[in-house]
Formats: sequence, C-alpha cells, structure tokens
Amino acid sequence: MDWLTPEEWGILLLSLKVSGVAIVVTLPVAFALAWVLARWRFPGKVLVDALVHLPLVLPPVVTGWLLLLAFGTNAPLGRFLDDYLGLTFLFRWTGAALAAAVMALPLMVRAIRLSLEAVDRRLESAARTLGAGRIRTFASITLPLASSGILAALVLGLARSIGEFGATITFASNIPGETRTLPLAIYGALQIPGSELQVVRLAVLSVLLSVGALVLSEWLARRSGGRLRHVL
Repeated sequence: MDWLTPEEWGILLLSLKVSGVAIVVTLPVAFALAWVLARWRFPGKVLVDALVHLPLVLPPVVTGWLLLLAFGTNAPLGRFLDDYLGLTFLFRWTGAALAAAVMALPLMVRAIRLSLEAVDRRLESAARTLGAGRIRTFASITLPLASSGILAALVLGLARSIGEFGATITFASNIPGETRTLPLAIYGALQIPGSELQVVRLAVLSVLLSVGALVLSEWLARRSGGRLRHVL
C-alpha cells in the first residue's frame, strides 16, 4: 500500500488495534450474555435482553455520553479504574476500544444467541446419557454446532468496531495518533478543503477492510461447515 502516507498507515494500524482489542474483550462477555439469554429462564429476562440491545437503537452520541458519565475521570467507576487498575479511558485509545466494544456487543450477542438456540438439545442430552460431562458435551457438541454463529459474531463485531464513529468521537474525541480511527479521520479530512484525495484513499481502505472481513467470514464458515460434518 505505497499509496498510503505514513499518517494514514498510523490511522490504519490504530483502527486495527482498537477493533482487535474491542473484539477480544467483548467476545467472552457476548458469549456469556448469549448463553444466559438462550439457555436460562429468570424474572427480568426481557429487561436484560433490552439493555443488551439498547446500543442498537440509541443514537451513538447518547451512548458516548453515557460512557462519559460512567468512565470519565470524575465518575466513581472511572476514578476507581484509574486509581486501582491504572486504566484510563477518556481521550485515550482504550476509550475508543471501549466505545467500539459497547457498540459491537449487541450484534455479537444476537449472532451467538441465534446459533445457540439452533443447537439441537437432544444431541447434548444424548452425549450426557453416554457419559459425557458438561464440559466435554459443551466442547464436543455445543461449541462445534454454534461455531458458525461465533464466527459471524466476530466478523460483525469487527466490522462494527472499524466503522464506529458517534460514540467514539463523543467519548474519546478525535485525537491524532491516539483516538483518530478511520471513520474519524475521514470526517476530519472532509472538514479540510483540498483533502479530497485523502478522503478517497481512506474510504477505499475502509471498503477493502469491509470486503476482506466478508470474504474471511465466508471462508471461515465453509471451513466450519466441513469440520461440523466430521463431528456429526
């Protein structure tokens, strides 16, 4: 990619870093929430489901403002994380990752939940009847059958994280080299006369990343399908 300037290379690497951290941190949380929503029955389940999916319907700016209230330097939670764990989110790349994770979470939970609900519980019961424990049943039956949904969740989350704008600019701002990811860089370039070529380069880069994510998703899904036929 010689057509990218050093500054644009930095924007790309920062975007991948923010998105990668967001997905790695979010995946176990999304799986746990999807498991609870798919397999458990408890009072208030509808409310939990609504809260999980709230970022999908809230304006991203509102989500960013709520993150600011919760994780700002003057907020109790933000102060606690800074004092005891050394984690600072406001105006840092970690804040951009947190905003991306929050916005990606509902999509990831939904994809994993649908895959878990599609698993035939009779197969799990048969494995338990044949002597398999809970962990072995999960590893050999449930996880392979739900793998396509998990892969879909990863790709959806990654694409959503790379494209995140509203919550990020509200919570982490648009700081060069720190929080300026691809969408924020495109927005900033649009405000500067004569930056049309940079906008085109960054937009093309965004399209390439999105297409690459879709191709990777299809390839992983096909490989998962082949492994699944072996399992069954």
